[in-house]
Amino acid sequence: MPDRRSFLALAAAAPAGLLPGAARAQAPAEDPRMAERVVGRAEAPVQVIEYFSLTCGHCAAFHRDTWPRVKRDLVETGRMRMVLRDFPLDQLALLAAAVARSLPAERYEPFISTLFATQDRWAFARNANPQEELFRLAALAGMDRATFDATIADATLQRAILERRVQGQQQHNVNSTPTFVFGSRSVPGNLPFDRFAALVAETR
Repeated sequence: MPDRRSFLALAAAAPAGLLPGAARAQAPAEDPRMAERVVGRAEAPVQVIEYFSLTCGHCAAFHRDTWPRVKRDLVETGRMRMVLRDFPLDQLALLAAAVARSLPAERYEPFISTLFATQDRWAFARNANPQEELFRLAALAGMDRATFDATIADATLQRAILERRVQGQQQHNVNSTPTFVFGSRSVPGNLPFDRFAALVAETR
């Protein structure tokens, strides 16, 4: 796997149509794995976008400490909906994003929450094989070995995820994770609940 600096240089600098190492990705409409992953009601008055990397400690802290309350008090009450978008910061985060997107859509958010809760086990554990640890978690979510192996070898899917990452940089000026988009306003950082709720209230 390339180091994080090399990965970031590739993902940030390469035009979306020139990312190497794969055939051209299918358009999102042709690949259900690239469909938008959303938590909340379609008619919610406020939409918030979260850009995250599955190997980002700040993202993990948000999903551990703040997301459960956001989900309970703001999403499930119909005040907002959350759009979850991948912004991988390294190759392992890219593989994890591909695995998450290859699960049934209803398992996506619970699975990424599990990945954030277990980062020390699969992303940062010493003397461990991160792909094998990732497979163990994917298996608990219902993914068989053949599907997992095919997914981590699927350069087309990984390229599509990287193209979406480039779009996030271009459309919302995302350059770190987590970054939240409230309307036209991009706010980086691990936001506490009160700050997050205040930004939702200000968004129309």
